[in-house]
Amino acid sequence: MLMRMGSLLAAEANDKRDLYPHASELIVGAIAFAILFGFMWKWVLPRVGAILEQRREKIQGDLERAEATRREAEAELARYREQLANAREEANRIIEEGRKTAEQLRADLQGKAEQEARATVARATEEIRAERDRVLRELSAQVGQIAVELAERVVEKELDKTTQQKLVDEFIKQVSGSGNGKG
Repeated sequence: MLMRMGSLLAAEANDKRDLYPHASELIVGAIAFAILFGFMWKWVLPRVGAILEQRREKIQGDLERAEATRREAEAELARYREQLANAREEANRIIEEGRKTAEQLRADLQGKAEQEARATVARATEEIRAERDRVLRELSAQVGQIAVELAERVVEKELDKTTQQKLVDEFIKQVSGSGNGKG
């Protein structure tokens, strides 16, 4: 029986008039399409439009924020580069200042060393003079003593102190005036 029914349905479906839609089906389909179109037009399309507008505004806002962030990053990079340049200038200035300070310190130390050397030479010269004067006094005293003894032997008499002092002074003048003692 199923077979028979299947063959009946197959026979009915094969009719030429079943291939084209009936007018009542076209009218019901047009009315359903109009209702569906009206529903879509009234409720769905405005919502889709609003969603699309919100999405467009969100994307536009994101783009504006991204552009603002990019400008801010560029400004920050420019500030960083400026600070880096300033830091390099400051470092160079500090290095140059250190060089100048070191040069000044070197010059001061050199001047101080030269001054100390001159003072040492002056002290040594003064000590040499003092020593020479002391040696000359000792020598003159000894020479005077020798001269007096020699004179006593020559004259064979003893000289008094004033005469002795005069002879010594004259002899010292002769010795110191000639430089070699052969005046």
